Amino acid sequence: MRNKWYEPPRVKQTIVTLDMEGVLTPEIWIAVAAETGIDALRRTTRDEPDYDVLMRGRLDLLERHGLGLSDIQRVIGTLDPLPGARDFLDELRALTQVIVLSDTFEQFAAPLMRKLAWPALFCHRLVVEGDRVTDYCLRMPDQKRAAVRALRGLNFRVISAGDSYNDTTMLGAADTGFLIHAPDNVKAEFPQFKAVETLPQLMEEIKGALAG
Repeated sequence: MRNKWYEPPRVKQTIVTLDMEGVLTPEIWIAVAAETGIDALRRTTRDEPDYDVLMRGRLDLLERHGLGLSDIQRVIGTLDPLPGARDFLDELRALTQVIVLSDTFEQFAAPLMRKLAWPALFCHRLVVEGDRVTDYCLRMPDQKRAAVRALRGLNFRVISAGDSYNDTTMLGAADTGFLIHAPDNVKAEFPQFKAVETLPQLMEEIKGALAG
């Protein structure tokens, strides 16, 4: 039975969802490509909108070149968040709740999350046998959009920001969506999302949305 004293809030609480790679951290696969010399690993969700096609190609490259999880983790251990990302997150988390929604993997993210003071992260998981990466397991299909829809169903107003094709369904499901650090091809295909180039610019846009 519905509580007779309940009334929907006139002003909704707000939550911000952010992509990780390209927004807060470097692109992990590009760093691996630079370290190993395997240029084909530079292809990311900025280039390929079909995530399964992208990941199957990556897994094939790892197998052909004999690269294991430890090789990738060794590269990740040398990476730092993008300049200003920690300060950006600290300021944002003082204003509102934040969740990082990423298509990265649990086995990749921990060193970078530690350097960002452990924000909440929803991501996927790799299937590993010994040190060999044999497959990947999605937490759920289109998890970014599903998470935003669920948050809105919990009566939150959602502000989202990302940089790639795989972020656009999240931005579309949010009350307000922004592109940041996005390549020209993504900005051209999704002009409905305001594009900014720096984290300080994104902070100003989010503050404006919070005040609106």
